[in-house]
This record gives sequence, structure tokens and C-alpha cells, in this order.
Amino acid sequence: MSDPAPNPHATEDEVKAAYADPKLANVLYHDWEAGTYDEKWSISYDERCISYATDVFNAVAGEDGQPYQHAMELGSGTGFFLLNLMQGGVAKKGSVTDLSPGMVQVALRNAEGLGLDVDGRVADAERIPYDDNTFDLVVGHAVLHHIPDVRQAFGEVLRVLKPGGRFVFAGEPTKIGDRYARRLGQLTWYLTTNITKLPALSGWRRPQSELDESSRAAALEAVVDIHTFDPSELEAMARGAGAQDVRAVTEEFSAALAGWPIRTFEAAVPQEKLTVRWRLFAYHLWLRLSALDKKVLSKVLPRELFYNVMITGTKRPS
Repeated sequence: MSDPAPNPHATEDEVKAAYADPKLANVLYHDWEAGTYDEKWSISYDERCISYATDVFNAVAGEDGQPYQHAMELGSGTGFFLLNLMQGGVAKKGSVTDLSPGMVQVALRNAEGLGLDVDGRVADAERIPYDDNTFDLVVGHAVLHHIPDVRQAFGEVLRVLKPGGRFVFAGEPTKIGDRYARRLGQLTWYLTTNITKLPALSGWRRPQSELDESSRAAALEAVVDIHTFDPSELEAMARGAGAQDVRAVTEEFSAALAGWPIRTFEAAVPQEKLTVRWRLFAYHLWLRLSALDKKVLSKVLPRELFYNVMITGTKRPS
């Protein structure tokens, strides 16, 4: 059976229905975002993001077992995590899966452009369309919080893993981190969109139609973001599904406190105002604050305070 086609132009009735159906909301939102997603989140497939992806992976899973022969990304989006891990030597062959046909299409296009050995399927994380014992590694980035039944998804991940295979999920929001990140984002959006109404700053204001569209996207985004996680509860969920060697690690505290206002500001102003100098400033600030989080704050603050949680575990050997 062939995969469904992308639907980047949802009707008003489809959008209304999505508010009561998180899976439909995920398809519509991510099909809508697929074409501009990499630009929106500053995703690239060069040394910058290769280093980020491999550093995140190694921080929670270590380097033993690399390269994995066949890796699958769950909720791949445009392929950011898996494609950069493959370029970094973590895996040889890849499979991208996502509930959004548009995202799978873009991920496969990105993989082809990079010359990587990757196939793809439209897939529901609660019913992964692959046979038992298929993959050596399953990864995901910012996907678990979109899945209605995370426990069932963990069970499916363990089913498609080979005995002894590993999973790594990163980029998931913690309960406390999501609370302060959303508030910072909302405050920044309010201040930026109101201050730019002043005549002297009108050149920094995006057209009202674009601001309205962003607001609609944000409203639908609130539907697709289903969960936040306490690290210990997430570990218990994975163990409850049958995983072993389970370990959760958190990251980004000061980096998130600065990063969310910066990202929101960037979404609220015309893109041509964001010069190369600005983008370099934002990136290097994030690097410095991430280093502070890793080298200092992670040693003195409870892990629950950090914005991102990542988790790894393995399937029991046969």
C-alpha cells in the first residue's frame, strides 16, 4: 500500500476537526510546516548540526556500538537527527518515519541530496509498519511529546529493535522547562508585536496577515504538543514497556532561558532584518550558555529544572 500524499493546504473544516484529534493535528501542522521547517528551526546538514546531533547522542548513549548498521528515526520530521547522525558516523543505513507525509517527503529529499542510504515510510509511532527485530538503533528528536500513548510507542520501538538494540530519544520538554519556556515565548511575542506598532519601528513589523498565520500555527502547535516529562517518570515509562539499561539525561537551562526569547523574536520580525551578524551572535551565545549548562549548572542544579530531557535504553538480548 502506497503512503498518503502530503496535505499542506488544510481546509477550515479539517483544522476544526484537528483540535479534537491530536494525530490529525500532527499531520496537518507538520505537512503545513514541512517546506519551511529547516529554515524556521535553523536546521542544517553541515558540521554545526552534525556536531550537535552526535554530541547529544553520545551524551546519553556513549560511543560503544557505533556505527550501527541500520537505524530508524521515529517522527523524523525533515530528517535532522538521523541524517546528521549518519553523517557523523553513528549509523550506516537509515529509515525515516513520520506521521506527516510532507515531512517524510522532505526527509527523503534531504537524504538524497546528501548521498545517504535512506528509505522512508509514513508511520504512526503507536503502530510502526516494520517487522519485529528489524533495526539496530531507533532514534527520535522532539517526537515523544507528540505521541498520545508514549508507553505503547516504547513497546513498538522495542518490538522493531533487534535483541540488544538501542533507542535514543532527545529534545523532549521537561515539565518545569516547558513552563518557563512557553511563558518567555509568550511574553516576547507580546512585547515584539506591540512595540513594532510604533511608527519608528514599523520596518521591524511583519505584515499582519503573516502575524495572524503565525498565531494560528501557534494555536495548532498547542494541540500537537501533548506531553511534558519528568525525567524519572519517563525512565519508568520505558522500563514499564520492557526496556533495560534505561537512563535519562537533561540539558539546557541558561541556554533555554535565552534561546526561547531569541527564537520567538526571530519569528515575530521580518526575516530580512535578521542579518548574518545577528544569527552568528545568537548561535555563539547558545554555544556559550550550553557549555555553562553542561560544565557548571548540571553539576549543581536538579535535572528537573533543565529544558530538554533525552533518554536511552536497550532491548533485552534474546
